[in-house]
Amino acid sequence: NLQESESENKLDGETASDSESKSEFGGSPPVPTSDDTPEVLNRALSNLSSRWKNWWVRGILTLAMITFFFIIIYLGPMVLMTIVMCVQIKCFHEIITIGYNVYHSYDLPWFRTLSWYFLLCVNYFFYGETVTDYFFTLVQREEPLRILSKYHRFISFALYLTGFCMFVLSLVKKHYRLQFYMFGWTHVTLLIVVTQSHLIIHNLFEGMIWFIVPISCVICNDIMAYMFGFFFGRTPLIKLSPKKTWEGFIGGFFATVLFGWLLSYVMSGYRCFTCPVEFNNDTNSFTVDCEPSELFQLQEYNIPLVLQSVVGWKTVRMYPFQIHSIALSTFASLIGPFGGFFASGFKRAFKIKDFANTIPGHGGIMDRFDCQYLMATFVNVYIASFIRGPNPSKLIQQFLTLRPDQQLHIFNMLKAHLVDKGMLGSLEDA
Repeated sequence: NLQESESENKLDGETASDSESKSEFGGSPPVPTSDDTPEVLNRALSNLSSRWKNWWVRGILTLAMITFFFIIIYLGPMVLMTIVMCVQIKCFHEIITIGYNVYHSYDLPWFRTLSWYFLLCVNYFFYGETVTDYFFTLVQREEPLRILSKYHRFISFALYLTGFCMFVLSLVKKHYRLQFYMFGWTHVTLLIVVTQSHLIIHNLFEGMIWFIVPISCVICNDIMAYMFGFFFGRTPLIKLSPKKTWEGFIGGFFATVLFGWLLSYVMSGYRCFTCPVEFNNDTNSFTVDCEPSELFQLQEYNIPLVLQSVVGWKTVRMYPFQIHSIALSTFASLIGPFGGFFASGFKRAFKIKDFANTIPGHGGIMDRFDCQYLMATFVNVYIASFIRGPNPSKLIQQFLTLRPDQQLHIFNMLKAHLVDKGMLGSLEDA
């Protein structure tokens, strides 16, 4: 029996040092085991087995979440950014609460207060950078905003430094290690949640298609992997998630690549999805109207000779973005799930089933967004590496804020450069 219990501990990833540390960290946090399924669903599905009941509950709630997703897309960029902020706060709350269940046993001061204070500081820094970057003209037009923008990083550092000093003053004798442990807990949570939610908003400003397609691919992969695993799953995939199977993983991959390719084709034809989200200073509102870039213009591609005999075509017309969507959906299918595995390992380490019970059958908000944050980082890196170029409108906005002598100096430098390239003469002739 002793050997069996030791082997079970090893499967859970628990070592002797983990067991010894339980006394210091106050034991494992409580496991949320209550049935959070709405009573109306419990009555309607009472005759089904637990397996099929869970299937229907997850399916109904998934359709509800997808409907909500379509609604917030329809409401526009401002609502989307607000929802991202709300999701970020909820995810932060769920992770910090797990830490607090351990930390609170010593009744040490200021942990939750400092955690939310650091969240405020980090959001002030990131969103201040975003406002300065994307609302530059508005910031320069308003005196208070211009002052805040000029000293933004200094103010951000001062705010953080205040929290740092508060943490040092809160240290309690005999519990230093635990307090530093929770200090690190807070900062890792900020790195995972706040930083990556900020990248989601940056992706949104590149065009709503860069926001919708990656998120939809992760959702599709999650659904299709579950469906393939539910009906065909036989081979376990990874010990961290015993219910994950190779059949679900592979089936989800092919379904997600096809879904991403088709969704990209549909969305690439609409300017409201493909144009960058910009702030109109005249109307003080967001606009998504532009001339579509080459990424979103139909082009003709030659089909490889090997496939020509199979499909019967020599060429195919498609949007270049569809090729990029294959990279996005492949990442969502092959690498994205590791965000879920990471979250599973985290939950097993603290012996909890879900981060919270916010969504019946699904767990907490963090349980639904564990893969989304990893995907957001990839999309941001992908855009910076392969898509984004210099933005002329932003350069002009910054140029107009310079002093007249600085503008004249840049003008003369640009004129000399164009003359050397032989472009200025041709422009004058035209």
